[in-house]
Amino acid sequence: MSENKKNETQPPLTIAMVVDTSGNRGNGTSNSALQWAQELERQGHHVRLVGIGAPEYPARVNHVPLVSWVAKKQQMQFAEPSDTLFRKAFDGVDVVHIYTPFRFGQHACKVAKQMGIAVTAGYHVQPENVTYSAGPLKYVPGIDSFIYWLFDIWLYRKIDHVHVPTELGASLLRSHGYKSKLHVISNGYESRFTPKRQGQAGGAAPGPGDRRKADEPSPVPFRIVASGRLTNEKNHVALIRAIARCRHAQDIELVIAGTGPLKKRLQRMAGRLLSRPASIGFHRNADMPALLRSGDLLVHPSIADLESVSVIEGMAAGLVPVIASSSLSAAGQFALLDESLFPVDDVDALARRIDWWIDHPAQLAKWGGTYAKHTKTNYSVESSVRKFVAMEREAIADNRR
Repeated sequence: MSENKKNETQPPLTIAMVVDTSGNRGNGTSNSALQWAQELERQGHHVRLVGIGAPEYPARVNHVPLVSWVAKKQQMQFAEPSDTLFRKAFDGVDVVHIYTPFRFGQHACKVAKQMGIAVTAGYHVQPENVTYSAGPLKYVPGIDSFIYWLFDIWLYRKIDHVHVPTELGASLLRSHGYKSKLHVISNGYESRFTPKRQGQAGGAAPGPGDRRKADEPSPVPFRIVASGRLTNEKNHVALIRAIARCRHAQDIELVIAGTGPLKKRLQRMAGRLLSRPASIGFHRNADMPALLRSGDLLVHPSIADLESVSVIEGMAAGLVPVIASSSLSAAGQFALLDESLFPVDDVDALARRIDWWIDHPAQLAKWGGTYAKHTKTNYSVESSVRKFVAMEREAIADNRR
């Protein structure tokens, strides 16, 4: 029997989803949790969000000196653990799913196990993301391996079923000695991310398939969109430098949607190096579909990513991606042709890729449609949630043995 049929013939689940920052779509982890919660409800299940900003089970903020300051710049906060909160939220649930391995998640795991409830977890915080944001810490030998070990000790070795978004993430965990059963499930994208139809009103400017016919030149300005935290590992510095080296630099307009500690540095650099004013800063999640549809090309220069939902969303919106090929990033798996890849941190190679797509507008329009169709087929949040439910049912069955 297929996964879908099995889910349809079994009773709905009540799932507690433990996310430090539950009521905020400003970062990828909380955004994914909220997307999945909505889709779970749509599929007939019951979800209790537990964390800061959650509607029914809100947690207090846990202020960690210095760390909280850095995290808040990336729209993240740490929640304060509470036995009372957890016992109230977990009463009557079938399973508890934990998103991060910090104090809040650790304590939620302990309470759920005391209550005899099945516990699963997701692996959404890549140690390399932590070290790239930690200044000089990233130069300490073996620091990444230490954090993989620390996360395992804190949470993951206590949990039998762990969701990881990509095969790269799973292989990284296995290479660092993780023994849990790893379930590879894409975070997926919401159906509101769609390519613009001919004549449809949308964002600040039309998308690639709407501004030109196959034999027309690329529009001016040619809009490049990037999306992600404004941190070192996302490597937007390389993107700005690459645009400055493009033959078409005078015609390129850059939009980087994100927030983080490097915002002012990136704005200063863009102002100094780029011919046209760049837009660098936070965009509401609700505005992202229109913003992506306003672009001509998506560039993702990131060094470290467990998946990168922003690339999936861009492709779903009909943008051709140009993605850094990095051993620490799974985003390269989305490329359907060589022109969508460049060696990580190779500024000149990225500039050549951007110029190539500007010089080939017919290919850009054709591949934009191809990427949109491919994404719709392979990365919908609906199919991801069905696989997640199957994982939860397996964990519940194991817990009863």
